[in-house]
Amino acid sequence: MGWLLAPLLTLLLWARAAGAVVNLKYSIVEEERAGTVIGNIAKDAGFSTWEQTVPLFRVLSNSAPHLVEINPLTGLLVTKQKIDRDLLCRQSAKCLISLEEMVNSMEIYVIKVEIVDLNDNSPSFPTERIDLEISETASPGTRIPLESAYDPDAGQYGVQTYRLSPSELFGLEIKSRGDGSRFAELVVEKPLDREKQSRYSYQLSAVDGGDPPRVGTTQLNIRVIDSNDNYPRFERASYTVSVLENAPVGSLVTDLKASDPDEGSNGQVVYSFNSYVPERTRQLFGLDPRTGALTVRGDIDYEEGTVYEIDVQAKDLGPNPIPAHCKVTVHVVDVNDNVPVISLFSVNSGTVEVSEAAPPGYVIGLVRVSDRDSGPNGRVRCQLLGEPPFRLQEYESFYTVLVDGRLDRERRDLYNLTVLAKDGGSPSLQSSRSFGVRVSDENDNPPVFGQPVYQVMVQENNTPGSHLLSVSARDLDLGSNGTVSYQIAPSQVKDMPVFTYVSINPTSGDVYALRSFNHEQTRSFEFQVLARDGGSPPLQSNATVRVLVLDANDNVPLISAPPLVNGTAELYIPRGVPAGYLVTVLRADDYDDGDNGRLSYEIADGGRGYFRMEAASGELRTSRRFADAGSDTAYDLVVVAQDHGKPALSSTALIVVYLSPALDARESGGSLNLSLIFIIALGSIAAILFVTMIFVAVKCKRDNKEIRTYNCRVAEYSYGQQKKPKKKGKISKNDIRLVPRDMEETDKMNVVSCSSLTSSLNYFDYHQQTLPLGCRRSEATFLNVDSQNSRNAAGNHVYHTFASTQGSQQQPDLIINGMPLPESENYSIESSYVNSRQHLIKSSSTFKDLERNSLKDSGHEESDQTDSEHDTHRGLYCDTAINEVLNTTHNSTGSQVPDQADCFYETNMHKSNVDNLAEVTRE
Repeated sequence: MGWLLAPLLTLLLWARAAGAVVNLKYSIVEEERAGTVIGNIAKDAGFSTWEQTVPLFRVLSNSAPHLVEINPLTGLLVTKQKIDRDLLCRQSAKCLISLEEMVNSMEIYVIKVEIVDLNDNSPSFPTERIDLEISETASPGTRIPLESAYDPDAGQYGVQTYRLSPSELFGLEIKSRGDGSRFAELVVEKPLDREKQSRYSYQLSAVDGGDPPRVGTTQLNIRVIDSNDNYPRFERASYTVSVLENAPVGSLVTDLKASDPDEGSNGQVVYSFNSYVPERTRQLFGLDPRTGALTVRGDIDYEEGTVYEIDVQAKDLGPNPIPAHCKVTVHVVDVNDNVPVISLFSVNSGTVEVSEAAPPGYVIGLVRVSDRDSGPNGRVRCQLLGEPPFRLQEYESFYTVLVDGRLDRERRDLYNLTVLAKDGGSPSLQSSRSFGVRVSDENDNPPVFGQPVYQVMVQENNTPGSHLLSVSARDLDLGSNGTVSYQIAPSQVKDMPVFTYVSINPTSGDVYALRSFNHEQTRSFEFQVLARDGGSPPLQSNATVRVLVLDANDNVPLISAPPLVNGTAELYIPRGVPAGYLVTVLRADDYDDGDNGRLSYEIADGGRGYFRMEAASGELRTSRRFADAGSDTAYDLVVVAQDHGKPALSSTALIVVYLSPALDARESGGSLNLSLIFIIALGSIAAILFVTMIFVAVKCKRDNKEIRTYNCRVAEYSYGQQKKPKKKGKISKNDIRLVPRDMEETDKMNVVSCSSLTSSLNYFDYHQQTLPLGCRRSEATFLNVDSQNSRNAAGNHVYHTFASTQGSQQQPDLIINGMPLPESENYSIESSYVNSRQHLIKSSSTFKDLERNSLKDSGHEESDQTDSEHDTHRGLYCDTAINEVLNTTHNSTGSQVPDQADCFYETNMHKSNVDNLAEVTRE
């Protein structure tokens, strides 16, 4: 079998509408052995069959169950026996096997298997030889139809042509019928002469279209006879008629008429079917041999065959007859005689089950409707009768029943549906099929408590393990989905887990107390109870349980006032107190509530004639004067504090009251309130501290606003006046201040003040002008000084900004660190500088103020030695500035100084300058 072609698989995925119908097409050549795999439906559809134990495919229909089958587990489509296309489909152009399968996912697979024809049959003639009798009078061109060869193969593998062995007298002409089949006619090429030769023998061959072609042969024997020179002739070469499929037996289809002009037996015509008319056609139709009437002989069914082609021949009864041929084509007219047939799949015992969680569009069943009629008679429309939520979805050859809304088993668990099928005939035929849809349960309902909040009241001091209450939740689902179990949600009560207070029976919902409750500690508490069903996943809900602990009279009153020592309190009162004098107030505490905690006081024993007690307030008062009493100096009183519970609880105490003649009634009129005294003392201390803090803050703020500048000359003078050094030593920069020169020498002068003076804004009212010298703006200021008389009259010095007038040639005096520089280059700093400084300090009240603040601003008095030791390489600001100015060459105008000269900066001070300044200070 190696020459056989391997099975051909062509998979066509035509449509996959809404995931319901899939079309698959396969092909296989005929004559394959049994068990040949046509295709793997599971693989082509994308299903996994690994370890599949449940049937995956279900056969809905199979047009050739004896030839092919589908393995329900693996999905393999295999042959059951050798397929012979020629027997299965005969001469049909296409040979198909149709199968319809449904998988567990409710998808429907329409499978078409095309049987591919093989050229495995050779043409064959009805007989091994064909005998013909031809009159010698047959003229050239006479045509005699020959019996056709039959080839079971179809299409190109059928008979394609005929061949005749070489002959000079006869030839062949090939013709085609309406169905595409071909036949041969023997053509007389030359005149015949029986006297020369009466018999001829040829080989007639029929050839198909295979590669290589197959050939069938027969022996053609021709006998030339004396002439019956006329033969019958039909009125038409072909007839086309129609007949109803429900036509009764014996109905006339058509009358065939052939005429022969000969007389007698030579003109008597006999009708018959051609030898190759199929047997089934002979069963359905009959032909009267004498009249040529074609009638219905059997039950014609349009669904079985729609067209029949019948070859009829007519020949006379004369010698050497020549038959005439015609073709009758009978079209069967369809009649609406078939009721639609409804087939329901996925329905067992008339009921289909679907989950209530099925989404819209879920397929619950397949409806297949068939009608053997054709055209409008076989065109069927279906509709679904019943209540929603279901609908029909139409496909090419199926209907699917879909879920068309939300299903709720708790509302309705059974639906009755009816499929009504009606064809398009006239009159219309219809049929119906009913089935039930049962909705299965899903866990879609959580448990529901009877009430959202449960409240129970329990008396305190209850017995552990006692029953408190029962909670109940109802679940509408079935089975485990509706089985409810209870548990307590984790929470805290007084910083303790709630599980230490209560427990719950998981089945019945009974809640029990695990401890004895104390109203004074826990008046009430709440917790959550969870109800959970047994579904997967489980659903749950909760309810609140509120437990109210009722009070019981279980606390004895405790006497808190007056203070007791071993149950006894000793009190002293003056002997001369009047009646109604308040001795003390009895106080007791009871932690119970209501009447259980409401107390009353009384004297149980002793001193009844001398003392009385208010039952509600507990005030112990005298009932008479003791001056009129006997000589007793002490009274023993047994007092009782009792609640109003049932039974009542009480506490007693012994109060010993001493009469003291030394106490003054006024002083002992009431005990001191130590708490009030303590509060007053603390308040007084806090007020004093607050006032002190405010005073210190104001003082510090004022100190911060005072001048904190360093003037080397004023500091030097002040240091020498206020405190004489115990020993000769170096001066500190903190003891040196700068002062301006004596302002009596001129009414108008320009002052260049260094940073120490520009920071002393409390003493100078100035406006900055353009600097004529090289000092930076932040370190120099020009001042306009008023006259001497205005200074003395004002009591303080007011400085105004100097504005130079146009054309004035007067140059300002240069004062650096409080020292004016003359215009002469020969200037003695040893004498003029010191004299000017001393005169200025003595005559200026402003700088006397600076003198008084010099030591304070320096930071510490005794810093001269320390500063001198640490500043040996630093010079005084003022001396360094003077030396730099003296060393500068004075130009012709006398108004320019070096650009980079600063009024205040640190540099190395020469030892001689330091000694001179120290000497001046000592003088």
